Amino acid sequence: MNIQIFGTGKCFDTKKAIRYFKERRIPYQLIDLRQKGLSKGEFNSVRQAVGGLGRLIDPDCKDQDALALVQYSSPGLRDEKVLENQQVLRTPIVRNGRQATVGYEPDIWSTWE
Repeated sequence: MNIQIFGTGKCFDTKKAIRYFKERRIPYQLIDLRQKGLSKGEFNSVRQAVGGLGRLIDPDCKDQDALALVQYSSPGLRDEKVLENQQVLRTPIVRNGRQATVGYEPDIWSTWE
């Protein structure tokens, strides 16, 4: 198992995801979205695994201006705008190879073990 957790230090769901994997002694790699972010390939892989861009975007994010920019841009440019403004993504994004989840999903993670 190769677990990657994309999130921020202030996100409570990210902290719960880290605790979930720590308690089960499952090794993981934490990537802070504020410092590094998702690459284009990782973003495309996650988007495909979770079922589209709509499931990745957080409608309650703090940066409502960036959210409006993403939502009202043309469909061809949306992916680029999300990559430029990753603060609109729901966290945590947890990857296990080609599988991925968005948000706190312990039921799905337990099937990965």
